[in-house]
Amino acid sequence: MTQLPSPTDVSPTDAFRAAARSLDRRRFLTVTGAAAAIAFAVNLPDTAQAASRPSLDPRAIATDPFTLGVASGDPLPGSVVLWTRLAPEPYAADSGLPAEPVDVAWEMARDASFSDLASSGSVTAHPEFHHAVHVEAEGLAPATTYWYRFTVGEWTSPAGRTRTAPAPDAAPESLRFALVSCQRYDQGYYTAYAHLAAEEDLDAVVHLGDYLYEYAVNAAAGARGYTEPLPAVFNRETATLDDYRLRYALYHADPDLRAAHAAHPFIVTWDDHEVENNYAGAVSEGGLPPDEFLARRAAAYRAYYENMPLRAPQLPDGPDLLLHRRLRYGRLAQLDILDSRQYRDDQAHGDGWQIPGEEANDPARTLLGASQERWLEDGWQASDAVWNLVGQQVTFSRRRNRTTGPWPLSMDAWDGYPAARDRFLAGAERAGVENLVVLTGDVHVHYAFDIKEDWDDPDSRNRGVELVTTSIASGGDGAARPDNWAALTGANPHLRFYDGRRGYVVLSLDEQRLRAEFRTVDRVTTPGAAIATAASFTSLAGDSGLVAD
Repeated sequence: MTQLPSPTDVSPTDAFRAAARSLDRRRFLTVTGAAAAIAFAVNLPDTAQAASRPSLDPRAIATDPFTLGVASGDPLPGSVVLWTRLAPEPYAADSGLPAEPVDVAWEMARDASFSDLASSGSVTAHPEFHHAVHVEAEGLAPATTYWYRFTVGEWTSPAGRTRTAPAPDAAPESLRFALVSCQRYDQGYYTAYAHLAAEEDLDAVVHLGDYLYEYAVNAAAGARGYTEPLPAVFNRETATLDDYRLRYALYHADPDLRAAHAAHPFIVTWDDHEVENNYAGAVSEGGLPPDEFLARRAAAYRAYYENMPLRAPQLPDGPDLLLHRRLRYGRLAQLDILDSRQYRDDQAHGDGWQIPGEEANDPARTLLGASQERWLEDGWQASDAVWNLVGQQVTFSRRRNRTTGPWPLSMDAWDGYPAARDRFLAGAERAGVENLVVLTGDVHVHYAFDIKEDWDDPDSRNRGVELVTTSIASGGDGAARPDNWAALTGANPHLRFYDGRRGYVVLSLDEQRLRAEFRTVDRVTTPGAAIATAASFTSLAGDSGLVAD
């Protein structure tokens, strides 16, 4: 499933070779900064120190350790990742457990009552990984729904439901994915997740980043109107490993998020807030020195792995984590998951809305890094899928935020890296990708874009489509339309749809067409809002371009 980046960077252009050299320089910084995170390597599970310690008797766990629920992810035709984390006291730094390993039993069944077991086993939850469990269950049937659960001592977890991917040579009649992003806890309830869990029949949920936010959560404020104060640790921005771990505990404890994870497998990638707003590679937006920031990045990446249903290749090494990976759904869809944070050049001209200048237009600038760019094109060259989906973080299409020139663009999005965007599209062209679909989060609004060969010519050829999902909670309730909606569409004629409320996108695929349904809730600052479909669009295979249903 996971293809490692190539160890060499070969490019047909000087600009691409320059991008590779830039990546090498940043990798050197990363390696030197890794020394700051060396404390994380003490007593890891495969070391002699860890092996010599006694295990915790599961019968000594006196309160429910499954407070953070269960999850599954990264489905393959014969395998899926199962996750949980033991936390009898989720808001304690040690989660209410001693620093001892504990054995956890797991089982998978073909039915919800667990009368027809398909697989089972035991795994050790290590304190070095905050008693997180990652089971890569093998020997499963393709395109099959399973139920799973964990047991430790007298405690049994809630049951989760998951689904494997189709066989590599299968031609499934259809696939359904949900796209989600941006779930700032203190800005709204996770109402959209409640609907996604209860009402959607999905092959997987694709989470496109900003799973958590590093900002302080003020227990006396926030949209949720807390009935009792949160622990004081949440009143500061995350910086240490304990800070990030506790922030994930706060998010995972939400019942709607737990329900969504239990209902569907998740395929995840990060954006910036899992570490720090608008960070770029080893560069801190807040101005931290590189070694200090890389220690913070190492803590954030470690906590991310501990709390996501990821496979062994995603185990972090200090401040590095190989997150880009490829999943195939038979011959109907290939899903390439990208990482546009870890390897990018710093934002040009600052990280806000700017008029692009010489720095932004430098042909050597990279958003993905040279190795990831090559890995992506190699995957496209080998793809025989009808639909090539690319899950990534920041808006790919050109996006003007004024109605008259000059035209400021977002330096944090692909607009700030135009040469990298050109290489992306050129790679798809060389590979003969006909049905390119870019999946995006980050901006807290629903967008639907046609990806144009020439952004200044509305009649130019469509190179693909981009579907941007709004946030689950970030930004509060939002509004369906901005005041300057008509002018905004005039400045961006390839923009087919906008909605600024909260929700998610449901993406349905078959051999003939793609259909995107933009789901919204009208409020998240109070619970219980209904879900509705604000709009839906179709794109036909072999004829890129979105048409309103």
